[in-house]
Amino acid sequence: MNFQYGQGYQGARPPAPPGAQYPGGSTPGAPYGSYGSPGGTGGLYGSVPAPRAPYGGYGLPRGGSYGPPPPTGNVPPGVNPEAQQWFSTVDTDHSGYINLKELKQALINSNSSAFNDETCLMMLNMFDKTKSGRMDLFGFSALWEFLQQWRALFQQFDRDRSGSISSNEMHQALSQMGYNLSPQFIQTLVVNYSTRGQPNAMQLDRFIQVCTQLQSMTLAFREKDTGMTGNVRMSYEDFLSSAIARLM
Repeated sequence: MNFQYGQGYQGARPPAPPGAQYPGGSTPGAPYGSYGSPGGTGGLYGSVPAPRAPYGGYGLPRGGSYGPPPPTGNVPPGVNPEAQQWFSTVDTDHSGYINLKELKQALINSNSSAFNDETCLMMLNMFDKTKSGRMDLFGFSALWEFLQQWRALFQQFDRDRSGSISSNEMHQALSQMGYNLSPQFIQTLVVNYSTRGQPNAMQLDRFIQVCTQLQSMTLAFREKDTGMTGNVRMSYEDFLSSAIARLM
């Protein structure tokens, strides 16, 4: 089977990982966020800085009417202090771990909707180093950094400050990431992942999901395209195997 993606993926460069580590500085296995996290200012995604002022707090745990919780003791090495504060609030059963339900209840979009199940599960799988269906403080700290980076990129391309990404804004975002995709394809992408009743408004959770999965699929395709021609000849099952390995 001949899969042709044109030239759309050749310039797409994998984002740099957040580089989060366990205490002591050692990174077990693959680094946290080894795929799917955007580069910072001056990195692989260009040099446009994130806005200085807060942007409504979307993508962050719900703080309630009293704002963030107070600091909770000493911060372990390698853990973001703010992430530790939020962890104590999100960990409602005080188990020392965050499960899918707790994560979903904690994260919101700019329109006050909770993050969708697929994005939450994807992020949990990415930062659950024990493969137990939950993450510890160190995994949550890495997730916190991951969300901050994606939120900054989302803000950068939300040109009209609407709190969502339109197809035109998504086209600009993907172009800067290095993807050469047609406006028609991107419009279809945005429509399929937009909020119900708002066909041209992609929220932060879907933005993270789409960009991360697009990168994963691109890397799977690139592994087979050793000649960098934009064309790969493979069986349908081989393609599915490559894609599934990247998405799991």
